[in-house]
Amino acid sequence: MFDVLLSGGWVVDGSGAPPWRADVAVTGSRITAVGRLGTTESKLTLDVSGKYVFPGFVDTHVHADLLVKHRHVQEAALRQGVTTLIVGQDGLSCAPAPPATAAYASEYFAAVNGMPGPGTAMGYASIAEALKDADGTSGVNIAWLVPAGTVRHQIVGDDNRRPTTDELHAMKSVVAKAIADGAVGLSTGFDYLPGRYADAAEISALCEPVAEAGAVYVSHMRGYDVDAWRGVAELREIAEHAGVAAHISHYFGPATMLRRLIDDARASGVDVTFDSYPYLRGATILAMAALPADVQQGGTQQTLTRLADQNVRKELNQHWFPSVADRLSDNTLSFVAAENLSWAEGMSLADAAASAGCELGDFVCDLLLGSRLAVGCVRGQRPTNGDEDVRDLLKHDGHMGGSDGIFVGSSPHPRGWGTFARYLGRHVRELGDWTWGEAALHLAGHPARRFGLGDRGHVRRGAVADLAVVDPDVVRDQATFDEPRKPAVGICEVLVGGTLAVHDGELTGATPGCGIPRSRP
Repeated sequence: MFDVLLSGGWVVDGSGAPPWRADVAVTGSRITAVGRLGTTESKLTLDVSGKYVFPGFVDTHVHADLLVKHRHVQEAALRQGVTTLIVGQDGLSCAPAPPATAAYASEYFAAVNGMPGPGTAMGYASIAEALKDADGTSGVNIAWLVPAGTVRHQIVGDDNRRPTTDELHAMKSVVAKAIADGAVGLSTGFDYLPGRYADAAEISALCEPVAEAGAVYVSHMRGYDVDAWRGVAELREIAEHAGVAAHISHYFGPATMLRRLIDDARASGVDVTFDSYPYLRGATILAMAALPADVQQGGTQQTLTRLADQNVRKELNQHWFPSVADRLSDNTLSFVAAENLSWAEGMSLADAAASAGCELGDFVCDLLLGSRLAVGCVRGQRPTNGDEDVRDLLKHDGHMGGSDGIFVGSSPHPRGWGTFARYLGRHVRELGDWTWGEAALHLAGHPARRFGLGDRGHVRRGAVADLAVVDPDVVRDQATFDEPRKPAVGICEVLVGGTLAVHDGELTGATPGCGIPRSRP
């Protein structure tokens, strides 16, 4: 007797093959039979006639590091069929981190990764500890990248300099232990601090233990959109020097150029893939988007000290803010930590500044100073990143699904609630950019293999029973920029490790998720 039987559906198995008619049986945490199972007995039989049974989707880039136990994050993921989140992104997170580094990462990246709530750890001393803490505490699985900026802060601190030989050796040791503890790779964030201070030689050295273990280097590059050629050139240098497989985070911009950059790298022998999300606007922390690099030197406290200095403000208002006002004005504030300024969430910077009776530059400084830099924003669309570019990129065989979801604030980017349902509803059913089989490959099979997630990413006998039952006629995203927290529809049932996490389209409250250590090749 099986524990669960999904009866009457069509299997989309994660290999790229088209849907085929089959029942799926689950015993414990594993798929134990796939085929025409007839009158097989089961403790729970679910009629999924006319529905598609997918492998649970893998969000290859998401910011739920400190929020994965929160119900709204689980609902956002599970109601899209996402069963595994890969965190530790952009080179900055709370593991592996001693207390001082965890505090820095949590504060600096609060508008992205969130702040720990009551009873939640500020950070984790090791990746092993972070993975263990995820077992049985959430409805979704979680896998960790070791963030290079966190490692740098632990050893070098906030200084803008190259590490000494001894420091670099110490950083490599931290990375090697994190990989041994189960991290699925190393991430960098070249727009954020202190990751901005690292050069290609430093990251190449940190990638050596990653390459030795067969894991992957994941990069928020130092150049996107029309400057992506710069970022990809540095990524290629790192990958070639270290002999490591590479993956580009949230790739966007003019598709003709971006495709050529990927194809040229692969033709030269670099194993490179990428993720992207199906929206034209992005999101980030306001400090990175609005301040020059020299104002951010030395970390959070020194940045705040400069923002409080009237001479610095005068200089910024005269020479800096006029040069960036056009690209900043239509940024929408997604999260403002300062309670007395939280009224500005959901407003454009220009409108919020006008409401406050301030010049744009002064308002930006007031926001960042009052919130200790914990301010998030949704950025305006760039003219060189259009819908045809998004559609063209997701058709590339090196593409995987990643939401870059941020779950902080009252007006976050809708991508955290809508990316995967939007892929299925808009890009498969409506536009035909993928077949259903290709969707399963891009969103499950390919990511599970790339990130070493073991027996996941496919619907086949022996695989872990992470499964999503999709109504192909109904599935769609509902989240918009005006209503960004609306859950997706059309995902009927979701199993995580064989346990129902979604039933009849609603969360069950079960917490079968686990920390997934990298599976050795």
